[in-house]
Amino acid sequence: MIVFRLIWESFRFAIQALKSNLTRTVLSLLGVTIGIFAIIAVFTLVDSLEKNIKSSFSFLGTNVLRVDRFPFAAGGEEYPWWKYFRRPPGNYSEFVFLNERLQNAEAITISASSNTTIKRESSSFQGANLQGVVYEHQNVYDIPVVEGRYFTEMEITAARNVTVIGAKIVDALFQGQNIIGQEIKIKGEKFTVIGILEEEGEGLFDLPSKDDACLIPYGAFGKMFYLGRWGIEPTIAAKGFDSDRNLVSLENEMTGLLRAKRGLKPIEENNFALNQSEFIQNAIGAIFDVISIAGAVIGGFSILVGGFGIANIMFVSVRERTNIIGIQKSLGAKNYFILLQFLFEATFLSLFGGLAGLILVFGITFVPLGSLEVFLSAKNIILGLGLSSSIGMLSGSIPAAMAARMDPVEAIRTN
Repeated sequence: MIVFRLIWESFRFAIQALKSNLTRTVLSLLGVTIGIFAIIAVFTLVDSLEKNIKSSFSFLGTNVLRVDRFPFAAGGEEYPWWKYFRRPPGNYSEFVFLNERLQNAEAITISASSNTTIKRESSSFQGANLQGVVYEHQNVYDIPVVEGRYFTEMEITAARNVTVIGAKIVDALFQGQNIIGQEIKIKGEKFTVIGILEEEGEGLFDLPSKDDACLIPYGAFGKMFYLGRWGIEPTIAAKGFDSDRNLVSLENEMTGLLRAKRGLKPIEENNFALNQSEFIQNAIGAIFDVISIAGAVIGGFSILVGGFGIANIMFVSVRERTNIIGIQKSLGAKNYFILLQFLFEATFLSLFGGLAGLILVFGITFVPLGSLEVFLSAKNIILGLGLSSSIGMLSGSIPAAMAARMDPVEAIRTN
């Protein structure tokens, strides 16, 4: 019961402090408001930018291990690109070999892609991301078909001229018609549309998107393009189990199988690279971690100034209420009651400033920033409230301690 009484009285005194000298209080709280705004705004923008960039790389999949010639690593003087260039690309026989033997993978796929123009009657769509895929492709990568269906195993095996297309292609070639069952032309060949992919929206970078994707059977793709070292290089990818941390088991198994398939001797190094899809996302996350720390340091100085402002308000409040403190102590109020009363009051005042900063950050989410979608997460809201509360408690600790140690007789006599 005494806790609720403390909280209520502290809240009442905080409101009185705000009303008694509104200009002074607002100016003092401005430091906390700016500090919380600076830190949470940086975290919000960084989180939003990181999420948007990572979503732009969603085409790499999750828990996916790719067979490539070049490893996902930074270039530089020590990057032996000439050695990687001489490596052979993956091929369909290796896909079949791995598909029959892999034990630590949920699924494995092989795909190849090329930019091309898709036509229908007098309309055309340039720059379509044409992809030749196998049936298992849907088990490795997310293929959200919103209308129609995905390929059947028979259609893949027979390399039939059927296709699943993205939203941009639909908008460019069809005008409100029944799309499923219609025909389009790819490199002069007629393909029947059997499915439409879910719209993904604009990304921050010009990266492969489902919206301009056109999926066809791998065999049909191979009829139109040369696949191999000097043509379009296929990519083999395997999806690991969630229990396989960092895909260690899958990587070890694929390494052994690929070495055996390619006939590498024990003393020979691998002539392939196994790249995890999370490598780029983790690298992006590390960069944004540094940016977040820099933003926190800059905002921390503003909060420090705000803390001095809260302390100033509390010193003035203690001075103005010295008589009241003496009366309370003479009537039996304990030191901890006085201490907590001023601590709660400082915390409430700081929270007011922190809430104002969060409201300003929330306003940023409504500002149009092109394809960047800004969002204020619950984590950042809790962080902002926690920081402002902590600053309030720290700033009010010394004034509260001074009030708690006052002699009641001397306090009553003070004018």
